Amino acid sequence: MQMNLLSMREIEDGVLSPGQSIIRVPDEAQAALNRGLSTASMFDMIAYDPSGEYLFIPHETIVGAGVSRYDFMTEETHVLLRGDLGGIEGDWSADFGAFDPCRYTPNHTLFLGEEWSGQGRIIEVLNPHAAPEDIEWRELHSIANVSHEGINFSPRNKRPIYFVDEDRSGSIYKFVMATPGDYTKGQTFVLSVNDFAGDPSQNYNAAANIGQPRTGMATWVPITDFWGNPLPGVTNPFEVTESLGRPGRNAADDVNGTPFGRPEDMEVGVLRNRNEVLYFTATSESTVYTVEIIGGDRAKVGVLVGPDTPKNLGFPGTSGVLNSPDNLAQDALGNIYIIEDAPNGSSTGGDIWYARDKNNDGVAESLDHFMSIRADGCEATGMIFNPANPCEFVVAVQHPDSTNLTSTPNGLGDAVWKFNLDYVDNQQFVQALKEEVAK
Repeated sequence: MQMNLLSMREIEDGVLSPGQSIIRVPDEAQAALNRGLSTASMFDMIAYDPSGEYLFIPHETIVGAGVSRYDFMTEETHVLLRGDLGGIEGDWSADFGAFDPCRYTPNHTLFLGEEWSGQGRIIEVLNPHAAPEDIEWRELHSIANVSHEGINFSPRNKRPIYFVDEDRSGSIYKFVMATPGDYTKGQTFVLSVNDFAGDPSQNYNAAANIGQPRTGMATWVPITDFWGNPLPGVTNPFEVTESLGRPGRNAADDVNGTPFGRPEDMEVGVLRNRNEVLYFTATSESTVYTVEIIGGDRAKVGVLVGPDTPKNLGFPGTSGVLNSPDNLAQDALGNIYIIEDAPNGSSTGGDIWYARDKNNDGVAESLDHFMSIRADGCEATGMIFNPANPCEFVVAVQHPDSTNLTSTPNGLGDAVWKFNLDYVDNQQFVQALKEEVAK
């Protein structure tokens, strides 16, 4: 079952939705930055709260980024936080850029991360359930400034936070809290594949890195001390300067952090052997990698799916290919879903794949075509399962053509679609999802 949960058109209608609000960067701000008019809202990697009663929608706009909250009970949407557009003049003190990840934390706060705009910061909303006028936030100076997209917590341990740098020379990071639950102090590490002998400062596919191993045994190498102080000889990963816009990337280069091709989203799961595992997309490589957490500073990098993974094995075939894997979602059973960024060169993109790893060893036997979002000009993003209803998930429909009111008057615009699996043919799968949550 599929339904349109909310859209910009509905929220911005003063008669239909009085008092509601959503972020749309003004035309004059867009024009000042040579961006398209009337197109900037950019719903991205949405998050549920644990009750399943609220959705938090980050806005990936070049300036004036923020977050909106949708209430399932009242069916209302309200902006909780938005920037003041100062970034147009280079002043980010009260402005934000390109909030891509939105993650509800174990402390019942909300993480928002800047990706390709802003300063690569993590902003924490301290009271995301409060009235909009009472919202409090802070910048976390403890998490390295990179192009944030995937960021996630360990479900097993109380100290680690994992995150990635979305760049063609992007690395994988681990922040370990000095005190569990305190996000303000801790040590940061970067992942270095032991046999990688290329140039970490160059793109993953630069001449110096062609043929260099980026899978196999790896080590978490520190770039700060236990309390988060930069190490001697390592770039300060928290100090943004005119020449260092994403200093966490430079710090990774200093300690031979292995470069990957645009790491984007990340999920944390558990393998059959009970080891924790990170899944992350490498968009430029058409690959989803795994990082098995072995213990101490040791890890093992592998591949969940890649260009050579069989498609729809044992079922009717597909002409689709895995192009630009961007976001990831994980259901209650630990299955991984892969959401593409404008796949296969189509103007109506939005393929979503299911990684069939029946023995849960971190290597998928088949990549199965799960569904597609077919809205003109859109990117599917932010797929996430409802923690209170394992058969329900939502997907953000980002920047469809209908967001541009100049070309599409009264267009539906960015939207969130809700899906329910209760009535699919595979009722054994549905029952397994429900039983897992009921445990």
